Amino acid sequence: MHGLASARSLLLNSSYEPMRIVSWQKALILWFQGKVDILEYHSTVARSSKASFQLPSVLKLRNYVRPRNNQSVRFCRENVYVRDNYTCQYCGIQFSPKQLTLDHVVPASRQGAKSWTNVVCACRDCNQKKADRTPAQAHMPLLKEPKMPAWLPVHDFDAKMKPIPSVWRQYLSYKVG
Repeated sequence: MHGLASARSLLLNSSYEPMRIVSWQKALILWFQGKVDILEYHSTVARSSKASFQLPSVLKLRNYVRPRNNQSVRFCRENVYVRDNYTCQYCGIQFSPKQLTLDHVVPASRQGAKSWTNVVCACRDCNQKKADRTPAQAHMPLLKEPKMPAWLPVHDFDAKMKPIPSVWRQYLSYKVG
């Protein structure tokens, strides 16, 4: 782990099913609210003027949260990054999350939806170059068609994607029946 900026936490349902990845800030908020138990920690510590907290690496919800729909993967920035392998869908270069943006394939200004099928990872340069145009208009073809994944992204983590904490592996092997 390389400090606060890269510290993320794996959030598990009370059934130990991986649900999503959250920032260290969200992880601490959930813990302060009494909604989770911390199962594993990072070696990194966050400090305030009066206290310090070892950052959670793996959290388990105290109460079971029923998935919205068995086939539905939550649409959020982190899950789009995971789906697209932290890779700009225009230039094909892999980036850190801080270097990525989300791009509407059909621009929002043209009523393009904020959805799995219309949002992709893009580096800042490609996003600015594409601007308020479609990929065809900008002569910037997509590497692959954006689709809603049929899997929970954390199940398909691959070590080449982003270095994931080794302690997560035992929790990511959970298979949804």
